[in-house]
Amino acid sequence: MATVSNDQQIDLLDRYRQVRSVTESLCEGLQPEDTVAQSMTDASPAKWHLAHTNWFFETLVLEKAINNYTPVNPGYRVMFNSYYNSIGEQYLRRHRGLITRPGLQEVLEYRSQIDMQMIELLSAESALDASIAAIIEVGIQHEQQHQELILTDLKHLFSHNPLYPVYRQSADAPANHPGSMRWQEFETQLYSVGHTGRGFAFDNESPRHQVQLNAFAIASRPVTNGEYFEFMQDQAYQRAELWLSDAWALLQQEQWQAPLYWQQIAGRWQQFTLAGLHPVREEEPVSHISYYEADAYAHWAGARLPTEFEWEVAAAGQPVQGNLLEQQEFHPRAGEDNESDLLQIYGDVWEWTQSAYAPYPGYRPPAGELAEYNGKFMCNQMVLRGGSCVTPQSHIRSSYRNFFYPQARWQFSGLRLARDI
Repeated sequence: MATVSNDQQIDLLDRYRQVRSVTESLCEGLQPEDTVAQSMTDASPAKWHLAHTNWFFETLVLEKAINNYTPVNPGYRVMFNSYYNSIGEQYLRRHRGLITRPGLQEVLEYRSQIDMQMIELLSAESALDASIAAIIEVGIQHEQQHQELILTDLKHLFSHNPLYPVYRQSADAPANHPGSMRWQEFETQLYSVGHTGRGFAFDNESPRHQVQLNAFAIASRPVTNGEYFEFMQDQAYQRAELWLSDAWALLQQEQWQAPLYWQQIAGRWQQFTLAGLHPVREEEPVSHISYYEADAYAHWAGARLPTEFEWEVAAAGQPVQGNLLEQQEFHPRAGEDNESDLLQIYGDVWEWTQSAYAPYPGYRPPAGELAEYNGKFMCNQMVLRGGSCVTPQSHIRSSYRNFFYPQARWQFSGLRLARDI
């Protein structure tokens, strides 16, 4: 039986404790009723996120690692299962907002019980089985994904309240000036893409392989609110020639006229944020737009969206830093033009690419329940890269592939332009 080293086990324990603490801190100050409600099928209540991340460690780790394990509550196995058919039945996603019991305090007690057992497992003198350690690593990364979802789902929920509630007050954003958009050029050649094998990665980032890219250029920064406003002023939402067919049909149905959370009040554009309602700042990256809107803007601007491999090649070697979760701004900030080649490649907004979410050549899903983690979603979704203002810094990397349906807008999603040379 393969086991991990003592140092690896201590590192897992430290990171487990840290990620659990961060998740709970994101729910501090919320009223119990804030954690129950659900605004749409794609979003989940904060209480459900707290319980589901707990469910992951109980069901996929403790049940395997502890002989004759006794579950905290057998009903939680169904109630907090997200989409794992191999584990069994799931409670309907669209009904998660109807779960009033267990209450928030009970869910926090559930987390305490699982933490006690997980810490005991990771603190044991006996070496930890390597297969269990690998699942714990996925569980830590999985919980970081749900940290982001807690914030984006809360924002969507609060946006429906005409009192514009504040989740957290934020410090005044720096008065940055993103400067003119420049272009970084890349030659036609064969490039290596995908995870290098160093450090953690999800299965969908592998295997590393080569792709032939024709010469291209990528913009030095994301598109700003001010630039997107010009698109709106040019009646772009009324011009069918700019939109994909599915996008145009959706526009007619939903009557979109601006990014999600924008609204005109007394003749001025305002934007709902996690710090309440604020004027739209022209210099900030545009956010909460769908793939359809990103594609239409690129078409209007005489450019296109980058492929995910063009984005990855451009990002390779860039330091993973920026406006991420740890900054606790919870809102995209204006970039400061420092004449570097690429600005804000990480953080602020997820950047739509023109790439469909599909397996890499030679991809094989992992064995067991984790086969359902990524592979079964490789259809009808588009890839985003780079992370956002609510993505943990230790969670993101150049090979990371996020994916959403093209109509999705409730994530902090924006765009960076590309063009052929």
